[in-house]
Amino acid sequence: GFVLGGMTLALVAGDMVRRTMGQSAAALAGDSLAEEAPGGGGLMMNKKAMRSFGSGNAYDDEGGVGARGGEAGPPPMVAAAPVAELAAPEPEMEEEADASKDRDGAAAAAPTRAWFPETFLFEPLVVTDANGQATVPVRVPDRLTQWRVLALAHSRSGAQAGAVTSFAGTLPTYVDPVLPPFLRAGDTVRLPVQVVNTTDKVVEAALKVDVKGAQVEAGARTVRVPARGSVVELVTVKAGGAGPVTVRASLGDTDAVVRDFDVWATGQPVVQTRGGSLAAPRTLSLMGPADAQAGSERVRLQVYPGALGVVRAELAAVERRPVDVAGDAYALLLAGQAPELLKALGETADPVTMKALSLVATQRVLRAARAPSVEVATRLAEGALAHPGNPVLARLGERLAAQVAQAQRPDGTCQGGEGWTLQRLLVATADCARTVRAAAGTPEGKQRAAAFTVRASGVFERYLPQVKDGYTAAVLLAEGAAEGSVADALRTRVREALKSGTDGTAWLPVEPDTVRADGEVPSEAEATAMAVLALQGDAKAPLADLGAWLLAHYTPGLGWGDGQANRVGLRAALALFKDPLPARVRVTVARDGQVVTEGTYDTKALREVLALEAAAPGSAGTHAWTVRAEPAVPGLGFSLALSAAVPWKSEAKGGLQLAVTGPKEARVGQLTNVRVQVGAPSSLPLRFQQDLPAGVQVDPASLDALVSSGQVTEWDVQDGALFLDLAPREQGAPVQVEFRVLPTLAGTLQAGAARLGVPGQPDITASLPPTIWAVR
Repeated sequence: GFVLGGMTLALVAGDMVRRTMGQSAAALAGDSLAEEAPGGGGLMMNKKAMRSFGSGNAYDDEGGVGARGGEAGPPPMVAAAPVAELAAPEPEMEEEADASKDRDGAAAAAPTRAWFPETFLFEPLVVTDANGQATVPVRVPDRLTQWRVLALAHSRSGAQAGAVTSFAGTLPTYVDPVLPPFLRAGDTVRLPVQVVNTTDKVVEAALKVDVKGAQVEAGARTVRVPARGSVVELVTVKAGGAGPVTVRASLGDTDAVVRDFDVWATGQPVVQTRGGSLAAPRTLSLMGPADAQAGSERVRLQVYPGALGVVRAELAAVERRPVDVAGDAYALLLAGQAPELLKALGETADPVTMKALSLVATQRVLRAARAPSVEVATRLAEGALAHPGNPVLARLGERLAAQVAQAQRPDGTCQGGEGWTLQRLLVATADCARTVRAAAGTPEGKQRAAAFTVRASGVFERYLPQVKDGYTAAVLLAEGAAEGSVADALRTRVREALKSGTDGTAWLPVEPDTVRADGEVPSEAEATAMAVLALQGDAKAPLADLGAWLLAHYTPGLGWGDGQANRVGLRAALALFKDPLPARVRVTVARDGQVVTEGTYDTKALREVLALEAAAPGSAGTHAWTVRAEPAVPGLGFSLALSAAVPWKSEAKGGLQLAVTGPKEARVGQLTNVRVQVGAPSSLPLRFQQDLPAGVQVDPASLDALVSSGQVTEWDVQDGALFLDLAPREQGAPVQVEFRVLPTLAGTLQAGAARLGVPGQPDITASLPPTIWAVR
């Protein structure tokens, strides 16, 4: 009965077919579960805390191109920030396999599986025909599993329904290497390779495991698999230096799988960062450590979106932010100005989104505007005036601006009160001047704004000698009515207050006892944005460096801070980067004139934070790094980071003591104990971090027991590392905690460094170099 309706489709991998590998292999697999979200509104993916073994490859995020599948086009690319990586050209394993196969042409090469997403289709709107039917062509991934299909449908009349079905992706015989998400340089492991036979006949075939980026022993053998059965073969892999490792496992001419994972450096990470704008080629000096571990030197360039990216990100996040007057006023202002801003930047606003944002922001602002103070009026007026087509908001903005104008004292100042400093009074007067000028669209408003500006200019000229800090000078220039010699003097004070970092960026620091009109201390991001607005048109100002710092400190979810900071930050970004982005931009990173990595991006990609990353061997010592965009794009900022790993050393500062005792000999699938002993001065909260060996999982029950006993306040596992927060001890007595871990890989594995520190106090720390575990 769903004629000319719509449908939502989602396909998700079900349970993986690895049950024959036993308990420890099941722990390795860590497969995701898919279940319907509450209310039937779609799918909810639940993943384990540690990245699943067997899925650590570059194709696992919805990108890549499967070598097999249906008739659909390539799968969708990853929506997150793209990462391009270039290294020295090497022959692909598939090409090597083709060259080494039966050279007489008697045997065909095994088809290669290399695309393994857990969710490969999400179609939010599938329009059916007159009979309520629709066809969605897809490319089925190479993952051998049970796929779950959820379809939600609705008709034009509003009727709704849903259905769930499933289908299996399998092969008669196939090979499945179980890989870790990472290894550490120097690790030697025995990797399980499962061979499955789903037919009714015994299968005997050649199993071959090739590894690029590491050494493999006994990678070729003949296996015999019983009917409807499976066997597990162990292959020894030795990881050399840090870098990517690609494993290709093939079973005769019936199946082949390509998966990859990373080998991590065992040393202490050292990172240097520089930044700037892509307005022109930028050459930066970076010095790499002389004792960097082999394979650990890497360079990463992050490109930050310009004005268009900021506007789009703000529209997506502003409605979800905490409700306050400044935030509501900013949301209303953004809703009113966004259509024209997007049009100027080469994009069209979504009218439905704009209408919804305007309605929500209007409701919130009207509540706050019932009996507003002068301070609240200065926040709300500009946002209300940004909606001239809405008579309610237009009248509200006019009324609020008139209220602010009437609050000006005979001496020209605005607002003020008991306990106010002169600095706060001057900033508040500048805020009032901006508000009154925003309502200068009518003859009455123009006359009112002119009178207010003349009196406010007198205030700024009279108290100019008392303006000592850069933030206040920037506000008077950007928001107030400073002109002539007063503006020149203020501009000089802003320039003199700027600070430059070693990364080439510039920002405006906030002096002690400096506040905004509302009495809050402004952030450095807000101060830097004010400096950008204040120095527009100043040939001596480092606007590109200020813009690079401002973009680098923008967070899509939070913006630059509260509503006031976001209002100023967005104005600054638009002033700096008002030109539309070009259709395509080529970005290159060169060291001493030699290109290390490069990439070409279209306009759509440049609206997001994107990255280029590559190995950078030979970066020890001082080198000149050049970042270039063709064509040059002032609307994009960048951050260039050179990272390396140097050997860990035992360290103890600030009275901390640390000792970690691992297992003398561990066994796969059996819990083993780790003991941590800590000594520290009294009343210090401590955080302990242990980088776990590859394939080692924590036992949550033992860690929860530590929390229950009060020895540990909180624990967490991230990226193969365990974090323990230890409560302060009154007498500073030694602390000993013990927890259990479960090894899932056999071999000689490095546990990584152990660190102890005090949150917020980097000078109080202790560390231990990596240790080696023998797992049988």
